[in-house]
Amino acid sequence: MLQALSLAKIARIRHAFFTRSGGVSQGVYATLNGGVGSNDAPAKVDENRARMAAALGVVPNHLLTAYQIHSPDVVIAEQPWTRETRPRADAIVTRTPRLAVGVSTADCGPLLLADAAAGVVGAAHAGWRGALGGVIEATVAAMESLGAKRARIAAALGPTICQPYYEVGPEFVERFLAADASNARFFAASERAGHAMFDLTGFIAERVHRAGIDNFEDLGLCTYAEPERFFSYRRMTRLGEADYGRHINAIALAD
Repeated sequence: MLQALSLAKIARIRHAFFTRSGGVSQGVYATLNGGVGSNDAPAKVDENRARMAAALGVVPNHLLTAYQIHSPDVVIAEQPWTRETRPRADAIVTRTPRLAVGVSTADCGPLLLADAAAGVVGAAHAGWRGALGGVIEATVAAMESLGAKRARIAAALGPTICQPYYEVGPEFVERFLAADASNARFFAASERAGHAMFDLTGFIAERVHRAGIDNFEDLGLCTYAEPERFFSYRRMTRLGEADYGRHINAIALAD
């Protein structure tokens, strides 16, 4: 379990960027797989999530994640939902104490946010599609609708795939440049002609600051580079594995 210094020092906040260690899953899911969308045994995923909920100080069914679709969509959580009724979205915000909101990741950027004074927290799944589409700005706006103020929000980015391992094709680059020519600074040369290396963490940081959040912390950890510590969709795909584990990254308000 990893924590951001900027969030850990806030008394009312419980949060965690969970690693792949400390669970009961086996094989490619070893050991703390929290992905309900994976092909792991559901009972093992449930046990893993129960352990994570306990670390956050909530009961198991109060650790909420959505059905993620790489969108800018945000939902407000006021009460628990089930695996079957979970909404389709890529960010969750709440002002309900002891309700942990989280996102699952395996290379995409997990962003946790908090305005302790307003008693509002949020979690955003910032892959390239969501970040480019505005999920970060939408999450901040949803937090504001619950009483948060941008000037008070602290945001922390957990383990994310880093630029040296994130190769993309020319159509990917073109999409970002079409949105904003200044996005060129987030791409570096690749050894393969026509390809580039994408700085997802840098792009997320830019969108966070563009959303008016100055209190931003990047843990600076790369999912691809540390196989013993983190799951990575890209790494497992390149190894030819049939599936991969998912991290849970979550935040909650204490009473």
